[in-house]
Amino acid sequence: MMRYNFDKELESLHLNLLQMAGLVEESIESTIEALKKHDVELAKKVAQGDNIIDKLEKKIEKQCIDLIARQQPLAKDLRTISSVLKIITDLERIADQSADIASYTIKMAREKYIKPIKDIPKMAECTKNMVNRVIDAYIKQDIEEAKAVIASDDEVDDLFAKIVQELTVIVKNNPQTVEQAINLVVIAKYLERMADHTTNIGEWIIYNVTGEHYKV
Repeated sequence: MMRYNFDKELESLHLNLLQMAGLVEESIESTIEALKKHDVELAKKVAQGDNIIDKLEKKIEKQCIDLIARQQPLAKDLRTISSVLKIITDLERIADQSADIASYTIKMAREKYIKPIKDIPKMAECTKNMVNRVIDAYIKQDIEEAKAVIASDDEVDDLFAKIVQELTVIVKNNPQTVEQAINLVVIAKYLERMADHTTNIGEWIIYNVTGEHYKV
């Protein structure tokens, strides 16, 4: 009976994590849509949604601590709960960075972009795809998919380098664009960090399944 209760609580924990992941995916999608369309209202909704994600993280964190305190889980179960704690931290940071991008969208709402906004949305799409795939890997406990997600971080890094290079050329040719160029680099950097947090999630999935820390 005790094991049955524990399994039910563990299932609730997983469902809450998946809910949080879904909200994070929606946040990424909305923040980039807001950036592309100069949509201040949508950007504000992203910021408001971040508060919901923060509360859900705290709820899951409490669930984890309660499970450890009351159930005294065995090694494999303890590893699962520990991995969930790490994963929700990375999800929360992804959501924070999405909200940070939204704040830059509001800041630049009246400005015409100094270059077509195509590489940043492409970067965001790669990041969102990574989040989607890593959560699928979490559901299936699929370490090969987790490894593939980790490897795809290189594509995001390459796009970041390309964006920085292009903006550097624009600023050299037109120094008055420097302020917006810096803002766009910061946005791209947030996306790069979001991808890094996604690779962290992949590593925690591998650790949960194998009991070993993954080295690229």
